Amino acid sequence: MTASSTDAVAQSNPVTRFLRLVRFSHTIFALPFALGALLVAANGRPAPRTLLLVLACMVLARTAAMLFNRLSDWTLDQTNPRTATRHRLVRKSAAWTLLTVSAVGFLIASAAINRTTALLAPAALAIIFFYSLTKRFTSATHFFLGLALAVAPAGAWVAQTGRLDFPPLVLGAGVVCWVAGFDLIYATQDVDFDRHEGLRSLVVRLGVAQSLRLAQWLHVIMFLALIAFGYAANLGAIYYAAMPLISAALLYEHRCARTLDLAAINRAFFQSNAFVSAIFLLAVALDRWC
Repeated sequence: MTASSTDAVAQSNPVTRFLRLVRFSHTIFALPFALGALLVAANGRPAPRTLLLVLACMVLARTAAMLFNRLSDWTLDQTNPRTATRHRLVRKSAAWTLLTVSAVGFLIASAAINRTTALLAPAALAIIFFYSLTKRFTSATHFFLGLALAVAPAGAWVAQTGRLDFPPLVLGAGVVCWVAGFDLIYATQDVDFDRHEGLRSLVVRLGVAQSLRLAQWLHVIMFLALIAFGYAANLGAIYYAAMPLISAALLYEHRCARTLDLAAINRAFFQSNAFVSAIFLLAVALDRWC
């Protein structure tokens, strides 16, 4: 985001500024995997109450995670040219208040689903908050981000069944690799800043070229995990027919990443990953409903 665009947002209404701060549009990345897991667990017909509560949990948990991330990086973001004006979108005191409201709302919504989700909700919050601290002490921060997003399909499965089975674990492993891969690509934008500030990431440790190669392998593993999930969840031909589309989107993302053009990376980051998650959900839904 440029300074001029942020200035324009800073003068807009509070809701717009808040949604920009938490990158609400990126909810499309994790939400389809949670809904896909829910559809499989419910054999395509989740109860409306469960569906609405899962949606509420997803939105509240992600909002809390993003606000915690912004607050933990409040000072760092002001020194990074890419994020230097982010703090102007919402006052810090307001961010703390919104974080508290969203975190408590998540715990309440989780408790309303079933006993297991109520017991696991604090652990889920701890996992998604912990990611924001990892760049200060480990280069594996990308995998912690993947773990944070992998909580979504596991939580949705537990919301429907009251237990954690093998299929969501396979899907969660795929989400970890998918997210770690695209976060490696995204992190190439900040490699110089992270190195200067002493922040840790695999891009700093391995360099850009090797990081992009690792991202490719992670997405290969993710693709194999999606196939394994289809097998574990007894999905049929419609689901597998969508796999070439997901493969094509991943290939497009890596082709754009090779150019090291920041505009191309940002475009590929959102378009490709949004397409992957949307196609996954559509494939699961059609397979369960047809």
